[in-house]
Amino acid sequence: MRRILTIIIAVIVLVVGIALFAPFLIPDSVYRDRAQQAASAQLGRQVTLGGDVSIRFIPRVEIGAENVSIANADGFGDDPFAEMGEMRIAVQLMPLLSRNVIVDEFVLVEPVIRLEQRNGANNWTLGPVREDAETPPPSEGFVRRPGALPLEASLGDIRIEDGLVLFTDGGETKRIEGLDLAIAMPGVDEPLEIDGSLTAEGEALTFDARLGSLRGVFEGQQTDLRLRLGGRLIDLELDGALREGENFAADGRLDLTVPSLRALASFLGSPLPAGDNLNRLEAGGTLSGSMANIALSGATVRLDDLTATGDLAVALDRARPRVTGNVSIPELDINPYLPAPSQGSGGGGLAPWPDTPIDLSGLRVIDANLRVETGRLVVHEIEVTDAALTAVLDNGRLEATLTRFALYEGNGSAVVVANGRGATPSFSLDADLSSLAAGPFLEAAAGFDRLTGTGRMEIDLLTSGATTRTIMDGLGGSARFNFADGAIRGVNLAQALRTVQASLTSGSLPQGFGDQEETDFSSLEGSVTIANGVATNNDFLMLSPLIRVEGNGTVDIGDQTLDYRLRPRAVASLQGQGGSRDMQGITVPIRIRGSFNNPSIGIDTEAVGRALLQGAVQGAIGGEDPEDALRGALGAALGLGGSNDDDDGTGGEETDEPEDPAETLLRGLFGRRQNSEPEGGDGN
Repeated sequence: MRRILTIIIAVIVLVVGIALFAPFLIPDSVYRDRAQQAASAQLGRQVTLGGDVSIRFIPRVEIGAENVSIANADGFGDDPFAEMGEMRIAVQLMPLLSRNVIVDEFVLVEPVIRLEQRNGANNWTLGPVREDAETPPPSEGFVRRPGALPLEASLGDIRIEDGLVLFTDGGETKRIEGLDLAIAMPGVDEPLEIDGSLTAEGEALTFDARLGSLRGVFEGQQTDLRLRLGGRLIDLELDGALREGENFAADGRLDLTVPSLRALASFLGSPLPAGDNLNRLEAGGTLSGSMANIALSGATVRLDDLTATGDLAVALDRARPRVTGNVSIPELDINPYLPAPSQGSGGGGLAPWPDTPIDLSGLRVIDANLRVETGRLVVHEIEVTDAALTAVLDNGRLEATLTRFALYEGNGSAVVVANGRGATPSFSLDADLSSLAAGPFLEAAAGFDRLTGTGRMEIDLLTSGATTRTIMDGLGGSARFNFADGAIRGVNLAQALRTVQASLTSGSLPQGFGDQEETDFSSLEGSVTIANGVATNNDFLMLSPLIRVEGNGTVDIGDQTLDYRLRPRAVASLQGQGGSRDMQGITVPIRIRGSFNNPSIGIDTEAVGRALLQGAVQGAIGGEDPEDALRGALGAALGLGGSNDDDDGTGGEETDEPEDPAETLLRGLFGRRQNSEPEGGDGN
């Protein structure tokens, strides 16, 4: 027995002696080659130990190597997939006999890892080469299940020092520098803690994470989870737990702050168009979901000056993240997110449409389908209340449907589309507004404060362009309007008609024009067609108790000019809305033309001249005296009565009745001609 015990002790001493002294007796080339072969077989890549290699077995297994490199995959260049200045591994030997892995040290010093993907392939898929199959079997992915971690383990000093990660995709390379990572885990049933920092594209980021237990993560148990990310670009905190089950999913409280969305988007490679918006983002709520789909319930989101509450979900398993949900926003002012309006020249007028490019590339950052309710919606100067809308953003095309809203004492529905899919942005508007107070609406929408009344508007517009100017030049579509019980400000047509006779002799505009003047109406209606930025109207009609007004003309929206004719006529009828349209009496043709900022208003002399010429020609053909013909033509042009007969029933005696203004004007014209002739003959 003593002899057997002596043999056992001798064997143990021999093994220990070999473990202690073999590294010094065996040339390092032997275990260097063996280590390279074994590592290369396991990784499926050539592993090279280019520097000193050291191995110790007692009291623990220690392996050290310098200048370690792992070859790249075929077709991904000659640079190594990974290389490091030094690698140190220390594992306790005796616990390995009972399947207990105690890692005292695992340190990578200055590692460089090159990750690349191209043509659907990548260079980071590692594993032994299968000789029994042409292609590796498809990976089913890791499944959390009981027994998935059939060992005990402890991690001591696990570190990466000053690492560099290069990621190349499509020719563009991102850099993660200064990667420092530390991992500590007393046991697989104890908390696992990870701390680190890095610099990516010049931005510093710190992170730390805590898992309740590694066994819980592998075997599908509910496991506490805490995550922190911090830096200039983002500040994120998640406190919760991994759910029980096969898949990775978590619940918890999420708080997120992004000081500048613009800076974050630029960092992620999707810069936003220039502007003063899309800056600070704050979000908080109860998070639930996986790496592919995240739901945030009871959320409060603050973007710039906007605040929203509701439930949101984000799908991350797509080419672009997709946001869906129901949101309530007390006040939604979208002006900061629209192209800046043009500024006037200082005189308060409308400035020319700007040629500043309009960039809708921001619409391609995410997809969305949101249902939004807001108490107050502001677009330019237009204010909408009690609005419900659905916003669908799909691959750069935004369609906002307002299913309900209140607008200046009225209500309506509208669909607005902004399409940034193509090289040239396009836009459309389809709106139906009823019971609308015209005055405040038109002043807010177009700065036009000359019309009041209540009525309905139908608008259908479509345009495209890369600048505001080209958008206005390309505007097309149609519109209809019908207002009742209102007034046109700036002109008293009844007064203008009463003073037209005096204006004919003086050549001045009739009285009744001015900021304090107005004309009441019972009904005002018409339709507009728009093509290439020019709006045309041919059926303007205004009805009031004493006045009927027809009109037609064009408005060049792109050039900001107009040429419009109004034909007000006094009628005997006192009927208003629904009254007779058989117009009789005096007509004053008025022409409005010029620029939006400085239009001219005057009697339509072209209409008068055409009537004069037509009357004179017809009179000459019929053998009528030219003076009488012109007098009759002028009267017809202006709707004025008048007789050319010398015998008017008074026996040729002079009366106190006022002269016909047409006759007065014509007498002046022909009088000057007659006075230029010599007396007593025809000059022969």
